Amino acid sequence: MIAISIKRALVPLCAPLLALGVSACASTASSSGFKGEQQAVAQTVAKLQSEATADEAQKICANLLASALKARLNGARGGCTQALKSQLVEIDNPELTIESVALHGATSATATVKSIHSGKSRVGTLALVKEAGKWKIAVQG
Repeated sequence: MIAISIKRALVPLCAPLLALGVSACASTASSSGFKGEQQAVAQTVAKLQSEATADEAQKICANLLASALKARLNGARGGCTQALKSQLVEIDNPELTIESVALHGATSATATVKSIHSGKSRVGTLALVKEAGKWKIAVQG
């Protein structure tokens, strides 16, 4: 049963990652159109794209994931890093646009992102939480 819950935790996170791409020269999502806390949220999403593009699953697990999500992924065979590595190899396009950022109080936010997967444009939502003063990816909404 643990494999099912790990898969459920991994799929929402990796869905946007699958559309990001792995080449080191890929473009980076821009956070420049946002201000204040919205920009901080957008910077976390941009960093997620940057680390995914560079195939840095270990850095994503260590620095960008909320503790609850990281704990669930650490329950997978090989832990969080291996779970993400297996998904990063599936990425086929480096483009990601942060469409909007919404704050929900002081410690919760969502970012709407547009990406391309299998040649089709997709819009998805990433949920973020603020932990120890930093925005972290929680799960896709």
